[in-house]
Amino acid sequence: MSVNNRILIVDDTPSIHEDFRKILVPSGKVGKDLEQMAESLFGDSGEGPLDPCMEYEIHSAYQGEEALQMIEKAEREDRGYALIFMDVRMPPGLDGVKTIKKIWEQYPCLEIVICTAYSDYSWSDIVDMLGPSDHLLVLKKPFDADEAQQMALSLTRRASNAKKQRIHLSTLQKNLDNCYQSVDQLKQQIEKIS
Repeated sequence: MSVNNRILIVDDTPSIHEDFRKILVPSGKVGKDLEQMAESLFGDSGEGPLDPCMEYEIHSAYQGEEALQMIEKAEREDRGYALIFMDVRMPPGLDGVKTIKKIWEQYPCLEIVICTAYSDYSWSDIVDMLGPSDHLLVLKKPFDADEAQQMALSLTRRASNAKKQRIHLSTLQKNLDNCYQSVDQLKQQIEKIS
């Protein structure tokens, strides 16, 4: 099973989507204008992505409601996202924290990074609303390109490993159930003979 490289960017500002693409898409795959814009915003780190072999499949949603629909569709198609970068302020719809709450009602293990320049919510407010979770990180805007790359690499791999573990446990459970069935059948045959 390969690493799930699907990332959803949820932000009401189109330029933020382009910034993430610049940061997460290897050099040579992004237009020169976009490279210059990102370099002016973030500076030139002189490096490409942390893992040059990792090519992310990046999708965009501009409101929380749109993100919820995209996540549901992706899950139905068994092509769920490994990671979501979520803005907090997205007027006029759901803000990012409320969107995360709705996402985690159905997909509590989805990896999410909150991206914000404002302090609409304190960390304790977020924990009160969402509950404590090791599937949530915060990235302050303006964000550092290296931090975003590191988060993308680490969290997409973490999500893929978690999925592998769920599949493995499911297979083990099926095998165990089959063993129990076989034991029951064997007991019934022994009882018939006795």
